[in-house]
Amino acid sequence: MNHIDISSVLRQTLACDLYSNLVTRSTGAAVRGQIEQLLSESGARALTIIDFSQVSMIDFSCADEVVAKLLLRYAADDPPQDAYFLFRGVTEHHSDAIEAVLERHGLALALEADGEVSVIGVLSDDERRTWNAAYRLGRVDAADVATELDIAPDDAQRALGALCRLRVLMPVDGQYVAVGSPRG
Repeated sequence: MNHIDISSVLRQTLACDLYSNLVTRSTGAAVRGQIEQLLSESGARALTIIDFSQVSMIDFSCADEVVAKLLLRYAADDPPQDAYFLFRGVTEHHSDAIEAVLERHGLALALEADGEVSVIGVLSDDERRTWNAAYRLGRVDAADVATELDIAPDDAQRALGALCRLRVLMPVDGQYVAVGSPRG
């Protein structure tokens, strides 16, 4: 598991120790470039914590560059590698911008706050229920989810596939694990 402290990446990118705000599209693009470089060095499959704890604020253009474009690149049909993300340290100073870009691009992300993980963004009710079931149960397959939610196995499999494409669920040895699940 990788841990990327966004404020550290920001300071390295701007070569300034006093700056902790993510503002302007060019700053966001530079930070995302650094994140992608770190990911490329991490191997074929990566679970990465993206930590906003020391970032004071993020504007909409930076959220679009850092969060949306990062997720879009790895959720593409041909991603550069198999990468999954758990976002940590997101506060009310970040959430409006992050939630807006998730909505605009039809994305979702796993968010850790107060020791609990949830999924935010654009999900159908079935996808949200499926993610919650996978998080609660640990490693699951379509039959486990179908039984837990009292839905058809085909519906469970469709939701599991959609969640994998969104990078909030990881396929592991024929089963699935919710990003951030303590039982995975």
